[in-house]
Amino acid sequence: MLADATAQQTRNAMYNRNALKLGLFASNCSSGRAATKVPERWDASWKNNRELARVADAAGIDFFLPIGRWKGYPGETNFEGSTFETIAWACGLLGATERLTVFGTVHAPLVHPVYAAKQMVTADHIGEGRFGLNIVCGWNEDEFAMFGVDQLEHDARYDQGDEWISTITKIWERDAQFDVDGTYFHLKGVRADPKPYGGTRPLIMNAGSSAVGRAFGLRRCDFLFRPLRSIEQGTQDIADANAAAQAAGRDIGCFTAGYVVCRPTMREAEDYVRYYADEQGDWEAVDHLVTMGSRHTHGMMDPELLRNLRIRYAAGHGGFPMVGTPDHIAAELAKVSAAGFTGIAFSFVNYLAEFPYFRDEVLPRLVRLGIREPLAS
Repeated sequence: MLADATAQQTRNAMYNRNALKLGLFASNCSSGRAATKVPERWDASWKNNRELARVADAAGIDFFLPIGRWKGYPGETNFEGSTFETIAWACGLLGATERLTVFGTVHAPLVHPVYAAKQMVTADHIGEGRFGLNIVCGWNEDEFAMFGVDQLEHDARYDQGDEWISTITKIWERDAQFDVDGTYFHLKGVRADPKPYGGTRPLIMNAGSSAVGRAFGLRRCDFLFRPLRSIEQGTQDIADANAAAQAAGRDIGCFTAGYVVCRPTMREAEDYVRYYADEQGDWEAVDHLVTMGSRHTHGMMDPELLRNLRIRYAAGHGGFPMVGTPDHIAAELAKVSAAGFTGIAFSFVNYLAEFPYFRDEVLPRLVRLGIREPLAS
C-alpha cells in the first residue's frame, strides 16, 4: 500500500530512535500481572486506565499492550477477573493520548475477520495510525467454552490464524470486493471502507512459541513476543529469531515481558516482592496458570521449570524480574536491550502508584545509558 509521509511517520512511532521500546502491560486487567492478595493491587477501572495512559504518554512510554481476557482465574482474588475488551479499551486510550501506540489483543477464532477488520480500522483512525494488533490463535479452554468454540489442534490454530489475518489484510488493501473460499472462512462479496489510517496497516505482533507459532509470526507479523527467562537464553533466542527472519527475507523485531519493583534500596524492593508475591500470593490462581502453561506453551517452558517459577508467576505472570534500585533496574533494561530485544512490556503491582518513581528515576538513567532518547518537548 502507498502511504503519505505524515501517515507513515505517525505509524512508525514504534520505530523511533529509542533502542529499547518501553510499554506497560495488562493494565486492562484487575491485578494486572501480579497474582497477589495485597489490598493495593491494581484496580483496573476506566478512570485509572485513562489516567495511566495520559501519564505514560507524557513521559514518552512507547506502547500499551493489553491481555485478552474473558474470565478470571480460580482463586481468592478472581485474578484478572475484571477486564476491559481490548479494542474498545484501545479506542478510548487512543482518543485520550497523543503519541502512545496502543495494541488490541484479539483471539482470532473468536472474532469474525470482517468484523475485526472494521473494529481495528475504527481504532486506527481514532489514534491516527497508533493502533497495533496482537494476534492470539488459541489459549484458554475455559474462555473458549464460554463462546461455545472448541479449540483446534495446536498446529491447525495457526493455519486458521493465517487465513484470518490474510482475509483482514485483503480487506484493508483491496478496493474491489472479493470472495474467500478457504478452509475456515467462506465469504462472498467482501469489501470495507475506510481503509487503515493513511494507507498503512497496523503493526502486528504474535507470541507463538512453538515451531509452528514462530513460523506464523515470521510470516505474518512485524514483532515476535518472546519469553525471557535469563539474559543468556534471551540472547540466543534473539539470534535464532534474527537468523530465521533473515532466511525468510524479513526484518522483524522481538519483544518480551517483565515486571518492575523499583525502590530506593535493594532491600526495600526485595522485601516488597517477598511480601506481595511470597507471603500474599494468590496460589490457587498461580497454580492454575502453571498448569495452563505446562499444557499450552508448546516449547516455551517445560513443566518442571514452570513449577519452580511459582513465585515469579505470583510476582508478574512469569515475566522477567526487574527488582531493585533505579540504577539496578536501568542496568537490567540495558541488558535486555543488549540481548537484542526491540522492546519490553512490563507491569507493576499498582501502575499509577509506582510508575511516577520509575519515570523520574529510571527513564533519565536509560537516556544516560544511551538506550533511550531524551523526551522531545
